[in-house]
Amino acid sequence: MSATKPRERHLSLSEKYSRLCTRLRDPEWRRYGGTLLSGKLLGVGVVLLFMLVVSGVFFTSVHAQSGPPEVKAADIVNPVNTMWTLVAAFLVFGMQVGFTMLEAGFCRSRETVNVLAECVVDTCLCGILFYAIGFAFMFSHGNGFIGHHWFFLQGAPATYESTGVAFLAVWIFQFAFADTCSTITSGAMIGRTGFVGDLLYSVCVTGFIYPIIGHWAWGPDGWLALMGSDGHFFQSLGIGFHDFAGSTVVHTIGGFIALAGAIVLGPRLGRKFKRDGGGPMLPHDLTIAVTGGLILWFGWYGFNPGSTLSAMDLVGIGRVAANTTLAACSAGLTSILYGYFKMKTWDASYTTNGFLAGLVAITCPCYWVSPTGSVLLGGIAGVLVIV
Repeated sequence: MSATKPRERHLSLSEKYSRLCTRLRDPEWRRYGGTLLSGKLLGVGVVLLFMLVVSGVFFTSVHAQSGPPEVKAADIVNPVNTMWTLVAAFLVFGMQVGFTMLEAGFCRSRETVNVLAECVVDTCLCGILFYAIGFAFMFSHGNGFIGHHWFFLQGAPATYESTGVAFLAVWIFQFAFADTCSTITSGAMIGRTGFVGDLLYSVCVTGFIYPIIGHWAWGPDGWLALMGSDGHFFQSLGIGFHDFAGSTVVHTIGGFIALAGAIVLGPRLGRKFKRDGGGPMLPHDLTIAVTGGLILWFGWYGFNPGSTLSAMDLVGIGRVAANTTLAACSAGLTSILYGYFKMKTWDASYTTNGFLAGLVAITCPCYWVSPTGSVLLGGIAGVLVIV
């Protein structure tokens, strides 16, 4: 049987008051009571302050929204165009993966390591050179032949010219283009130059040759860009030089530099021509080469449509993308068909080089030609590349 607890007796009001007076005479209890009272008062003060701040914030917010804020079109359009330009720049930069795989696949196995090192270091060199002098030479104001502002990107405006696109976003986009031009050259130098030679021509291409010639066509005051206008070269023409995305400025410059290097340096080491009992040098890994070509095709959707620098040009972007696709498809078909007619074999290397030729051919006029025109251009390019 459990014992029951004694029932507690409730103190009367007078007894509670007497106990309080007794405790207040104790210094320890007075200190404890003062601390307790201070804490409660502080807590009440914090709650009141919080209520005041919250009510002020909500009151201010409602008051500010009583009239809708004015939003300018540029506040929306310029950020969207900047993002479009950056996405396109990332696609173009991704083409370096395609170039590396294409060159590594088509070269001889002994040259693969040099190709890999050259492509990576070339990109790094291009970034520094285009930051220091390349962009200034190509896209700043100067004279008809060369720009001379914005070295090391100093003194640049927030946005580039009248595009409304952030200046550094344009720099990223154009850096990817410059890197492409240099890499085009590197493909022809495989087996002809060593690693140091690769670095030397990379410096010349990305630091001087490409930016200076590019200024003529794409610079704000380049002589080709202003050709045909009042007071400039060939005023009687009434029309200037047009290259929408770089068939001339990027690919032709890179191609002519590659041709000059091949002429000066001669055949690749170990190359045997047909007259000597040899033939074309066969790719050591066609899988890598074809995959690299397809990656380049994908990157071209940043190269060509991205050159609008405007996500608002919906019709133009669609037309450019469609023309790019049709030219590549047409060139891929005509090249493999012509290759079969010529060699009596279906060769994947022919169609890979073919659709790349079609992409190069359509890059300049992709904004202006019709879909039918792009098919014709691509078809012709696909044959010419393997004739």
